[in-house]
Amino acid sequence: MNIDFALILVIGSLVTGIIWLLDHFFWAKNRPAVPEDSEETNEPIIVEYARFLFPVFIIVLVLRGFIAEPFRIPSGSMLPTLKVGDFILVNKFSYGLRLPVLNKKFVPISDPKRGDVIVFRYPENPSVDYIKRVIGVPGDEVAYYNKVLYINGKPAKQQPDGDEMVDFYTYKRFNEEYESIKHKIFINPMMPAADFVITVPEKKYFVMGDNRDNSRDSRVWGYVPEENLVGKAFLVWMSWHWGDWPQLSRIGTVIR
Repeated sequence: MNIDFALILVIGSLVTGIIWLLDHFFWAKNRPAVPEDSEETNEPIIVEYARFLFPVFIIVLVLRGFIAEPFRIPSGSMLPTLKVGDFILVNKFSYGLRLPVLNKKFVPISDPKRGDVIVFRYPENPSVDYIKRVIGVPGDEVAYYNKVLYINGKPAKQQPDGDEMVDFYTYKRFNEEYESIKHKIFINPMMPAADFVITVPEKKYFVMGDNRDNSRDSRVWGYVPEENLVGKAFLVWMSWHWGDWPQLSRIGTVIR
């Protein structure tokens, strides 16, 4: 079950705010006065909770909705960049400010760029958040031949960076570079290549996982619409896969 925390925060803010306002303008006037030297209060318990929780809901809503939101990496599709159990922070204003719950942009700021690691609402089920890397922006021609990316006819450079064993598979690790974009990827030499060539439509983005042979991404379900963008991933603040010790060395890792 996917919990919509933004909706919970909005409802909590509305309910506690309405209770607080009703008490301030109406209910408080009808309550008997309390002596000034008394430590007791004549406020009903629901009003006390509302007065305390309203600013908490508002502060968390603003921080989470417009500044930064935490996410946890559930799968290995972004290996070796992001590991299962990484807790990351996502910049919510990178691609414009959006209304919580409605996800409607009301302040445009910038657009995703090639190489950005983004969180977005999964097009086939918008209640689920996905994380992938932007490979193609609107108008780009993206091709994939023999597990090498070609963007607008130019191949990405792949420099071997050793092997790595993950879940009984030995992956080839590469440093991939296209223009000024540099990051690591995994290639599974046992998996067959799936070549393609596409042109990214307007207001859409083509995304792939860095674990190229173990990622369900735009190659399977299509493009990410602009309205599905959530934000840009920028920092690992904790890494803890259930059953293992926390990987303290990953705390503070900048996502590139």
